[in-house]
Amino acid sequence: MSDVVKFIEDNKVLVICRGYYGDDLRKVITALHKGGIRMAEVTFDQADPDAIEKTCGAIRMIREEFPDMKVGSGTVTCVEHVIATKEAGGEFCLSPNVNIDVIKATKAAGLVSIPGAMTPSEILDAHDAGAEIFPAGWLGLGYLKDVKGPVNHVKFLAAAGVNEENFADFLKAGYSAAGISGRLLDKKVIAEGNYDELTRRAQTFVKIA
Repeated sequence: MSDVVKFIEDNKVLVICRGYYGDDLRKVITALHKGGIRMAEVTFDQADPDAIEKTCGAIRMIREEFPDMKVGSGTVTCVEHVIATKEAGGEFCLSPNVNIDVIKATKAAGLVSIPGAMTPSEILDAHDAGAEIFPAGWLGLGYLKDVKGPVNHVKFLAAAGVNEENFADFLKAGYSAAGISGRLLDKKVIAEGNYDELTRRAQTFVKIA
């Protein structure tokens, strides 16, 4: 687990893959990988009854075809998701909330736990349960600075609103890494088949990192 955490801290750019599977996802990951991206999260779609099958299939594909990448799951809200991630070969689980049972199951499975936490109480409760890194972003850099004063032993991952213009600011403020979705999985760009643009954007984020 410590190796995965270090990999996240060293590479800093995690692409959040939501709603793309099979060959569509393969094309996207190929373009981003060409641009230097080495981490991907495949999200469980809570509204899709086939979410576990689709997400785990995507994790397996990335693991097999891009062996130098670290891949995990996102929107992990139950222990079943954790077990499925482990079986698919994922190495970390991102959650939108602090669920102690999910955190403990993630740790027991030998995976890195990245729960969503907002308040200092949530952050420390999750940290005490074994979570390694916390997504945060919507409350802005000022809030992070306030929290990191007394809670300076915890690692944070920005997971919302990060783009090429502010990514450096997030890193300078103390975030260990960032999850990028809209800029690296731009639906319009993908619909146009402009994968060179995705590669260019990936290169920009990697250069900033």
